Amino acid sequence: MALFDMPLEKLRSYLPERYEEGDFDQFWRKTLEESKGFPLDPVFERVDYLLENVEVYDVTFSGYKGQRIKAWLILPVVRKEEKLPCVVQFIGYRGGRGFPFDWLFWSSAGYANFVMDTRGQGTSRTKGDTPDYCEEPLNPQFPGFMTRGILDPKTYYYI
Repeated sequence: MALFDMPLEKLRSYLPERYEEGDFDQFWRKTLEESKGFPLDPVFERVDYLLENVEVYDVTFSGYKGQRIKAWLILPVVRKEEKLPCVVQFIGYRGGRGFPFDWLFWSSAGYANFVMDTRGQGTSRTKGDTPDYCEEPLNPQFPGFMTRGILDPKTYYYI
């Protein structure tokens, strides 16, 4: 079974038809501008998971509307350089950051690895630690909640 249905050269220039609501650009300009009003305010707390070859940091920072997001920063203990390339992993729908020992591949290869939660997700594949806030915080939940309110950009974040 083929993994794609076009030759590579056609895929490189392929532009599918797409539809955008009339206020699409305005919505994103406003959303990005609002986001600038919230400081990132990162907090790095070293944690010990008894892993000898990596340093693990529990990271918290501000995301959309200032909501706090959880992440892991996993650094190899043996570093050839002071500055390291970093692989950023955004888990996405249904997953969470899990535990540091779930993410040892990149740090074992000598890279810094930043693994971040998605608000309100987790529990299906890997544990999430970032709630989603509306009137009351919603802790990470089973898949399906990410689509609540999606038909209206004014209510989508009220998952």
